[in-house]
Amino acid sequence: MNKTAAIFHGTGGSENSFWIPWLKNQLEQNGFDVWTPSLPADENGKANLDVWLEESKKRAPHKQFDLMVAHSAGVAHMMRLLSNGFQSKNVIGVAGFMKPIPTTPTGSPSYPTGFDVATIIEAGKNFTFIHSDNDPWGCDVAQGQFMRETFSGTLVVQTGEGHFGSDSLDQPYTKFPLLLAHCLLEEK
Repeated sequence: MNKTAAIFHGTGGSENSFWIPWLKNQLEQNGFDVWTPSLPADENGKANLDVWLEESKKRAPHKQFDLMVAHSAGVAHMMRLLSNGFQSKNVIGVAGFMKPIPTTPTGSPSYPTGFDVATIIEAGKNFTFIHSDNDPWGCDVAQGQFMRETFSGTLVVQTGEGHFGSDSLDQPYTKFPLLLAHCLLEEK
């Protein structure tokens, strides 16, 4: 039986955003069955975390994964999944957030809520958070530090890597070897 993985994009993204297709291919070459859903944006092009949660519950091939990876708002989404019956042996967040970021007003559909920390800790066995020291949207090292402390995980801080993929910043980020290494770390 193959190992299972899920990869979640961020706001305005899809299964074809940035490093996701590359990572999916690399994981498949390493024996994973990979689910990469494209989740809908709201009328403003933003993540609607409530819609994403319901869509993922309906569309997920299963609720137990060997690996879950997420980017940006996908990290908040992934943590909500772990709060709602999903499980993963290895959980990796890239440029994510769980605390409100400056550009997200309270009540916005992408405002981070709905987390049960104790349930997340039980549902996810190993946590890794990858952040850059110059993320332009508040998905910064402070967010990574908060998640590392909350979930007793590992924080990896990169220098000058922005958001690890951004259309508006012209940061294509089509490959991500460091992320792949962390995805396979538990496998070796």
